[in-house]
Amino acid sequence: MFELLGIPPQALFGQLLLGLINGAFYAMLSLGLAVIFGLLNVINFTHGAQYMMGAFGAWMLLNYLGIPFWGALVLSPIIVAIIGMAIEKTLLKRLYHLDHLYGLLLTFGLGLIIEGLFRRQYGSSGLPYNNPLPGGTNLGFMFLPNYRAFVVVASLVVCIATWYVIERTKLGSYLRAATERPDLVQAFGIDVPRMITLTYGFGVGLAALAGVLAAPAYQVSPTMGSNLIIVVFAVVVIGGMGSIMGAIITGFGLGVIEGLTKVFYPEASSTVIFVIMALVLMVKPAGLFGTAK
Repeated sequence: MFELLGIPPQALFGQLLLGLINGAFYAMLSLGLAVIFGLLNVINFTHGAQYMMGAFGAWMLLNYLGIPFWGALVLSPIIVAIIGMAIEKTLLKRLYHLDHLYGLLLTFGLGLIIEGLFRRQYGSSGLPYNNPLPGGTNLGFMFLPNYRAFVVVASLVVCIATWYVIERTKLGSYLRAATERPDLVQAFGIDVPRMITLTYGFGVGLAALAGVLAAPAYQVSPTMGSNLIIVVFAVVVIGGMGSIMGAIITGFGLGVIEGLTKVFYPEASSTVIFVIMALVLMVKPAGLFGTAK
């Protein structure tokens, strides 16, 4: 079997798969952020905590109620989305007419509170979650675990479906119009406040869904969201704040770049995304797929 720059194909394709897995989570999380910011103009720093809540929701459903992964894949995002909608109704809606900084500070504080509560209850060490799809396929040049392949495919389906609904359907056009002219949309008999609440809940649900998918791949930990959220914000900035397709393409692309960097230059793997962000902002401040306002 060939080697590229002295690197065995098993190591190369293994890291490429790992990059795709990380990219899947980057894409889903940045997509949720892009939906919330693009349609609500809220910088949701609670997103990492809501991702963690999705993973813990799956763990609790299994260990307390005996509900397996496939049930938790549906129930946990719905539960976390309902909690998110309650947050929007009681706290966030008071900040829509204020500067973005107020929403950022509020959601940042909420994220710290949520993480602190889970850390107090479950500690900082990770909790295991059984793999629902054990085994894999030997492709000759690498071993492809069934569950990791499922994560990549599932995240692609969710991301593309979300893009289609927002960009290609009447519901999506109402959502986009409500951000620009809520009074006009209200005149058509559409309940704009309810639409905003449901949109926030959907963005939060995407984060929780990513958390459920992450539970078998990584250990469930109170810090799993805070460890990821800064990278995800960098992904959103590179793709363009509020750009749906930008979040998807950039999420997967940067995951692959990060994985390949671990092969060819491991020392830079933890900073490569931020280096790319700095370069993109110098050339195109609105992001690769964003539009200047």
